[in-house]
Amino acid sequence: MTETPEALVPNPPAGLPRTIGELKAAGHIFRTVKEELRENLLAQLRSGEARFPGVVGYDDTVLPEVERALLAGHDMVLLGERGQGKTRLIRSLVNLLDEWTPVLPGSELNEHPLNPITPSARQHVIENKDDTRIAWLHRSMRYGEKLATPDTSVGDLIGDVDPIKIAQGRTLGDPETIHFGLVPRTNRGVFAVNELPDLAERIQVSLLNVLEERDIQVRGYQLRMPLDILLVASANPEDYTNRGRIITPLKDRFGAEIRTHYPVDLDLELDLVKQEADLAAEVPEHVLEIVARFARAVRESPSVDQRSGVSARFAIAAAETVAAGALRRAGLRGEAQPVARVADTTSIVSTLRGKVEFESGEEGREIEILAHLLRLAVADTFRARLSGLDLSGFTDLAADGTIIESGDMVSADELLAQVGTVPGLAKVLERLGLGDAPTRGEAAAGVELVLEGLHLTRRLAKDVTDDGRTIYGS
Repeated sequence: MTETPEALVPNPPAGLPRTIGELKAAGHIFRTVKEELRENLLAQLRSGEARFPGVVGYDDTVLPEVERALLAGHDMVLLGERGQGKTRLIRSLVNLLDEWTPVLPGSELNEHPLNPITPSARQHVIENKDDTRIAWLHRSMRYGEKLATPDTSVGDLIGDVDPIKIAQGRTLGDPETIHFGLVPRTNRGVFAVNELPDLAERIQVSLLNVLEERDIQVRGYQLRMPLDILLVASANPEDYTNRGRIITPLKDRFGAEIRTHYPVDLDLELDLVKQEADLAAEVPEHVLEIVARFARAVRESPSVDQRSGVSARFAIAAAETVAAGALRRAGLRGEAQPVARVADTTSIVSTLRGKVEFESGEEGREIEILAHLLRLAVADTFRARLSGLDLSGFTDLAADGTIIESGDMVSADELLAQVGTVPGLAKVLERLGLGDAPTRGEAAAGVELVLEGLHLTRRLAKDVTDDGRTIYGS
């Protein structure tokens, strides 16, 4: 279960009711979690407010299905390969809860003052009536999460007998001897089970009552506690549909089954990388496009195991690696403003190959396959960005016998000094969106894309030396 550090939990605003009597006088009405989600979602739909901040690429596909499930009051399971943002989407549901909700102080189950569910809480309210004190719980504390692992027990999820309370003198039949698990402790909130198929089948049985009867059972206790909860699970569709690791009665109890997916087009892939990548140096737009095209090419390659997928984290890590390469060059070569270039993308082939599952027949060819796909990504970016431009100024350099040395250890100043004033460079930089006054690093990034693109389209020769230097020329 995720816990928000106490220092990060905001304090309730002044003026909120402090007793049940004040709560009633303020006109507060008890709503279930699903009613709360439905009404708040409807309000945001009417206002046009962003409902799922940080979730990219699902506006026309997944999010409408999620919204319909919430409006219907359905528990849901999200099916998708790794790295499709399932957990991010689930966690964003918390934003649809009321910012503050009243609870009985000290209640392990976040019981509502107007709807207590444990015997002790009900008795407390009966005795104190409208003078019963209340507290306020922030929505960030109304989310629980469990990664399903083989060692997860019923006690972890639902609860078990607390031996310490038994030792203190309580009897086994006393409900006060129960130590509640993660699910009931998230009562009146959203609870997520990640990778549900990995949960042992005998443990999955413990969730049946939670989903249908909305109560819990702990060992031999005669116990019925109507839980108020939205249960959301994530699963890999391969596990869910083929390996049969989710028991049929549990599948039947989920009201909605929603398929997630990777970004459907290049622009969405780019938006995701820009949003999520923590870049240590400037990465021009065209270099990010190369990374995004590379990730999509790997994802679509027949050499890659499609059942495993290629996570969105692949493209994010690639962009961060490219930025780190530029920062390393700046440190070694004394550049004041590190800017990523095409040469910095070569390192991602070796450093990220562990993120990709290949088909069994491709063993030993992993680096070769990724390097080929990266070259395709560079060539496609070159064509998309610079097609139709007159690049004869660059090819004329080679025709005149000029040799241009580049690579990840060649500084921007060194590269630009070799090229000099090239006709058409200003148009290239303008087409790449580098502005009217690009920095030396940005100009070098544009030059390197042209050189590599001309090589990949067979208009410029290239040689890579044993020490990793890249030589362009005739």
